[in-house]
Amino acid sequence: MQAAIEQAKKAISPASQMRFSNAVEESLAKVIDCAGNAIAGRSVRWYAIKLLEGEQKTIDSLNLDASKISAIAAIRDGLEAVEDEDIESIITNERYENIAEVCDKCVERKPQTETMTQKIDKIVTNRVLGLPIFVIIMFLVYYISVSTVGTLVTDWANDGLFGDGWLYTGTEQYEAAVEEFEGILETSEGVAAFEAGELEEPDPAEYGIYHVGVPVVVGEWLESIDCAPWLTSLILDGIIAGVGAVIGFIPQIIVLFILLGFLEGCGYMARVAFIMDRIFRRFGLSGKSFIPMLIASGCGVPAVMVTKTIENEKDRRMTIMTTTMIPCGAKLPIIALVFGALAGGDYEATWWVAPVFYFLGLFAIIISCIMLKKLKAFAGEAAPFIMELPQYHLPTVKNVLLSMWERVKSYVVKAGTIIFLSSMVIWFLLNFGMYEGSFGLLDTEMDDYIQYSLMAGLGNLLAWIFAPLGFGNWESTVTTITGLVAKENVVATVGIITSLGEVGETDPSLWASFAALMGGSSVAIMAFCAFNLLCAPCFAAIGTIRRQMMSAKWTWAAIGYMTVFAWCVGLMIYQLGGLVVGEVGFNFWTVVAIAVAVGMLYLIFRPTPNYETKESRTLKKAHQSAA
Repeated sequence: MQAAIEQAKKAISPASQMRFSNAVEESLAKVIDCAGNAIAGRSVRWYAIKLLEGEQKTIDSLNLDASKISAIAAIRDGLEAVEDEDIESIITNERYENIAEVCDKCVERKPQTETMTQKIDKIVTNRVLGLPIFVIIMFLVYYISVSTVGTLVTDWANDGLFGDGWLYTGTEQYEAAVEEFEGILETSEGVAAFEAGELEEPDPAEYGIYHVGVPVVVGEWLESIDCAPWLTSLILDGIIAGVGAVIGFIPQIIVLFILLGFLEGCGYMARVAFIMDRIFRRFGLSGKSFIPMLIASGCGVPAVMVTKTIENEKDRRMTIMTTTMIPCGAKLPIIALVFGALAGGDYEATWWVAPVFYFLGLFAIIISCIMLKKLKAFAGEAAPFIMELPQYHLPTVKNVLLSMWERVKSYVVKAGTIIFLSSMVIWFLLNFGMYEGSFGLLDTEMDDYIQYSLMAGLGNLLAWIFAPLGFGNWESTVTTITGLVAKENVVATVGIITSLGEVGETDPSLWASFAALMGGSSVAIMAFCAFNLLCAPCFAAIGTIRRQMMSAKWTWAAIGYMTVFAWCVGLMIYQLGGLVVGEVGFNFWTVVAIAVAVGMLYLIFRPTPNYETKESRTLKKAHQSAA
């Protein structure tokens, strides 16, 4: 071995030699010895490094026989096992260390102690502590934005700005008066007095500072100009109910993106990409795939676009097929809707909902990558990931606010365009239909007029698909379908449907109405949320996927995989989760859910098939030529 190393030293000029660590130098010496005459008379060390890196162009240009290619591959595998890194990272690190060594010899510096960045990185990028710290930080981000600070402001926007109104002071006295009023109404004398106008519902304005909501103001104005009933319904129950239900979640989104902007600005998110590279590489992806997933927390469209930086075509396609499973800003209202429906007013009991669904998306991506990597279309080595970590610093308020605004702006634009138009279409489908043999505007005074609407017909036609997931009525079905246009439409549709339904005066909230649509089943609500978070993204993201894939076949494959995977996850949550909590009995779909779970576990744990790659084809050709 020592003789080979000495031979390698003589092969190049000592003045230009870049020394690597002993392990790498020994591997290079073995490669030089193995390559032999193939690199004699050339830049021996340069060719040795390229062969050790496995660069295919160099291998092809040297016309090495199969035995030598296999021997060099074994040397490379041995070095990777010793260093616990991929070969590209090993060589890059060695070069950076040489650069640092040269700088140390050329630049005279004052003695420095360990920097604050280095001290922090010892903890946050630690192999053991790095991932748990990331989980805790993201858990706190979603807990703060959805379950605490964001919820307080969103409640004001939904119940006050786009509801009946908001009472700032005197709430206890008003609630006591309402409770007394409801108690009187439970008696026959109270009902008679209310119908005769002798008993009136308490006016919140008499108990403190109170402002009326937008629907009340607009409704009074429309009534004053004697607006047509159908147009009043379109404006109040269609546009304001739909768009208002979406706009009401902007405070939560602002809080979320301020926190994410701070983490990005201070340099922590760059460390997260470094941490996730270690994990993703074990599942067939590199840290480059985490960058789109990080961007997807804002919007899926730029996240899909940034996948063009991934050189490996297989990795790029797999990243596109999975990256939009991360909850984006448009999906946050769905999480908040589910949070409110499960909370039932007790927010402290369901604080875990928002963080759990964020990590559900991350977990779904990892599971998907493991399963897809077992398929021939995605098999192969992950692309190398190299990035320079910035110094930790406090981001400026301006940069954080600009980062937040760029993300919130796209959400607001959607609400003013796609959601606005979608709300009118949804209203039309809900208010027009066939009744007694004729098509036209339905009489909203009828108790069951919605059952004759076009929307109900569409929902009933497709409800069987979602029945095994626990939400097989037409209302929840059309809510899911409209979410394919834009995820914000899920909440907008619920807002429109519930505003037209018989919602009790004592429980007028959007959360309770949504829970009623789900039959009050907690596992059905969870399955609904899981499906809508993991299924195919909005039309805008699908269009971007089509442009990046540059193939209709791969676009449909991406849409189909995400939708089927989301359906399977929803099925397992409802059937198996319902069986555990006692909400669902053992049935045929329980068996199907068990079969799906077993199938996923098989794909996850089965060994990766040895598909023929470009390198293996090169070996095969070399064997044939040698024979």
